[in-house]
Amino acid sequence: MLLAELKAEARRIALARRLAAAEAAAADPGFAERFAALVLREAPPPPGALVAGFWPIGPEIDIRPLLRALEARGHALALPVTPRRGAPLIFRRWRWGEPLGRGPMGTRQPPAGEVVRPDFLLVPLLAFDRAGRRLGYGGGYYDRTLAALPEAEALGCAYAAQELPEVPAGPEDVRLRRVATEKGIVICVDAAA
Repeated sequence: MLLAELKAEARRIALARRLAAAEAAAADPGFAERFAALVLREAPPPPGALVAGFWPIGPEIDIRPLLRALEARGHALALPVTPRRGAPLIFRRWRWGEPLGRGPMGTRQPPAGEVVRPDFLLVPLLAFDRAGRRLGYGGGYYDRTLAALPEAEALGCAYAAQELPEVPAGPEDVRLRRVATEKGIVICVDAAA
């Protein structure tokens, strides 16, 4: 089976798992706040780090309470702006409450603002495994972005149900060292590979 076919099948499975997890989280008052508290306790960004988050789309894990808490702790925030296909993401400085415009594929992004290089990235995903392999939507935006920011620390953000035994990956797929889920921080053992 070709890598593209393996990824398509993994995406199908991951989308169903994520949807079920999101529905359970939506019925659990305080889920997003508990997730934020867990990240702040077990995997916080270094003091003074400029943190790039994401505005969740659809059933992605809701990190908005985490973004608010990070800003309250003095972290500058940025959100991604989706560029033309084939380019890495651009990040614009953003403060809680500032307006967001509509971007491609249902994203929300700052319509203007200073372009910045984040020190710490909160990364959305469809699936992950214990080796740090991450499956996204297939555009390669985060792979290109993480490759272009080797000094930045990246933390995947997902529901625990999004973990797969093995995520199909190619040589251009950048691995994560850690993934935050509602059950704790997953340390990815082969992320340097």
